[in-house]
Amino acid sequence: MRHWFFLAIAIAAEVAGTSFMKWSSVHGHLGGLAAMFILLGASYYALSLAVIRVPVGLAYAVWEGVGLVAITLVSLAWFGESLGPMKAAGIAAVLGGILLIKRGMTPAADDAAVPVPVLAAAR
Repeated sequence: MRHWFFLAIAIAAEVAGTSFMKWSSVHGHLGGLAAMFILLGASYYALSLAVIRVPVGLAYAVWEGVGLVAITLVSLAWFGESLGPMKAAGIAAVLGGILLIKRGMTPAADDAAVPVPVLAAAR
Protein backbone atom coordinates (compact mmCIF):
# COMPACT_ATOMS: atom_id res chain seq x y z
CA MET A 1 0.00 0.00 0.00
CA ARG A 2 2.87 2.40 0.68
CA HIS A 3 3.88 2.20 -2.97
CA TRP A 4 0.56 3.77 -3.92
CA PHE A 5 1.37 6.50 -1.42
CA PHE A 6 4.68 7.07 -3.24
CA LEU A 7 2.70 7.33 -6.48
CA ALA A 8 0.43 9.95 -4.92
CA ILE A 9 3.51 11.90 -3.76
CA ALA A 10 4.93 11.65 -7.31
CA ILE A 11 1.71 13.05 -8.75
CA ALA A 12 1.54 15.91 -6.24
CA ALA A 13 5.18 16.84 -6.85
CA GLU A 14 4.69 16.75 -10.61
CA VAL A 15 1.62 19.00 -10.43
CA ALA A 16 3.37 21.43 -8.08
CA GLY A 17 6.48 21.50 -10.24
CA THR A 18 4.50 22.12 -13.40
CA SER A 19 2.54 24.86 -11.61
CA PHE A 20 5.79 26.56 -10.59
CA MET A 21 6.96 26.34 -14.20
CA LYS A 22 3.87 28.21 -15.38
CA TRP A 23 4.07 30.70 -12.51
CA SER A 24 7.74 31.37 -13.26
CA SER A 25 7.07 31.90 -16.97
CA VAL A 26 4.31 34.41 -16.20
CA HIS A 27 6.18 36.31 -13.47
CA GLY A 28 9.75 35.91 -14.72
CA HIS A 29 10.97 34.68 -11.36
CA LEU A 30 13.90 32.24 -11.35
CA GLY A 31 12.91 30.85 -7.94
CA GLY A 32 9.93 29.21 -9.62
CA LEU A 33 12.26 27.41 -12.02
CA ALA A 34 14.40 26.19 -9.14
CA ALA A 35 11.29 24.90 -7.37
CA MET A 36 10.19 23.24 -10.62
CA PHE A 37 13.48 21.35 -10.99
CA ILE A 38 13.45 20.19 -7.37
CA LEU A 39 9.81 19.11 -7.46
CA LEU A 40 10.08 17.30 -10.78
CA GLY A 41 13.18 15.48 -9.51
CA ALA A 42 11.27 14.52 -6.37
CA SER A 43 8.40 13.36 -8.55
CA TYR A 44 10.61 11.02 -10.53
CA TYR A 45 12.22 9.71 -7.36
CA ALA A 46 8.83 8.97 -5.76
CA LEU A 47 7.72 7.32 -9.01
CA SER A 48 10.81 5.10 -8.89
CA LEU A 49 9.79 4.01 -5.38
CA ALA A 50 6.23 3.33 -6.52
CA VAL A 51 7.21 1.04 -9.39
CA ILE A 52 8.93 -1.33 -6.99
CA ARG A 53 5.47 -2.88 -6.43
CA VAL A 54 3.07 -1.12 -8.78
CA PRO A 55 3.34 -2.35 -12.39
CA VAL A 56 5.26 0.29 -14.34
CA GLY A 57 2.63 0.61 -17.08
CA LEU A 58 -0.11 1.26 -14.57
CA ALA A 59 2.04 3.55 -12.42
CA TYR A 60 3.02 5.67 -15.42
CA ALA A 61 -0.55 5.86 -16.70
CA VAL A 62 -1.86 6.96 -13.31
CA TRP A 63 1.06 9.37 -12.78
CA GLU A 64 0.60 11.09 -16.11
CA GLY A 65 -3.19 10.80 -16.33
CA VAL A 66 -4.07 11.99 -12.85
CA GLY A 67 -1.31 14.58 -13.09
CA LEU A 68 -2.79 15.87 -16.34
CA VAL A 69 -6.25 16.16 -14.82
CA ALA A 70 -4.88 17.84 -11.69
CA ILE A 71 -2.73 20.35 -13.57
CA THR A 72 -5.73 21.18 -15.76
CA LEU A 73 -7.77 21.93 -12.64
CA VAL A 74 -4.92 24.03 -11.21
CA SER A 75 -4.67 25.95 -14.49
CA LEU A 76 -8.40 26.64 -14.37
CA ALA A 77 -8.34 27.84 -10.77
CA TRP A 78 -5.05 29.76 -10.60
CA PHE A 79 -4.07 30.71 -14.12
CA GLY A 80 -7.47 31.56 -15.59
CA GLU A 81 -7.29 29.01 -18.40
CA SER A 82 -10.52 27.68 -19.89
CA LEU A 83 -12.04 24.24 -20.17
CA GLY A 84 -13.86 23.70 -23.44
CA PRO A 85 -15.79 20.63 -24.53
CA MET A 86 -12.84 19.14 -26.43
CA LYS A 87 -10.51 19.50 -23.45
CA ALA A 88 -13.16 17.97 -21.16
CA ALA A 89 -13.59 15.06 -23.58
CA GLY A 90 -9.82 14.58 -23.63
CA ILE A 91 -9.70 14.44 -19.85
CA ALA A 92 -12.52 11.89 -19.84
CA ALA A 93 -10.60 9.82 -22.41
CA VAL A 94 -7.45 9.92 -20.28
CA LEU A 95 -9.33 8.78 -17.18
CA GLY A 96 -11.05 6.06 -19.22
CA GLY A 97 -7.67 4.93 -20.51
CA ILE A 98 -6.31 4.63 -16.98
CA LEU A 99 -9.28 2.47 -16.01
CA LEU A 100 -8.79 0.27 -19.05
CA ILE A 101 -5.10 -0.19 -18.26
CA LYS A 102 -5.94 -1.10 -14.65
CA ARG A 103 -8.60 -3.58 -15.77
CA GLY A 104 -6.19 -5.08 -18.28
CA MET A 105 -3.61 -5.94 -15.62
CA THR A 106 -3.27 -9.67 -15.09
CA PRO A 107 -3.65 -11.04 -11.57
CA ALA A 108 0.08 -11.86 -11.59
CA ALA A 109 0.79 -8.14 -11.97
CA ASP A 110 -0.98 -7.40 -8.69
CA ASP A 111 1.02 -5.56 -6.02
CA ALA A 112 1.59 -8.60 -3.84
CA ALA A 113 2.65 -10.85 -6.71
CA VAL A 114 5.42 -8.65 -8.11
CA PRO A 115 8.79 -9.82 -6.82
CA VAL A 116 10.90 -7.18 -5.12
CA PRO A 117 14.33 -6.75 -6.71
CA VAL A 118 17.25 -7.45 -4.40
CA LEU A 119 18.53 -3.85 -4.44
CA ALA A 120 15.04 -2.47 -3.77
CA ALA A 121 14.53 -4.83 -0.84
CA ALA A 122 17.50 -3.26 0.92
CA ARG A 123 15.64 0.05 1.31
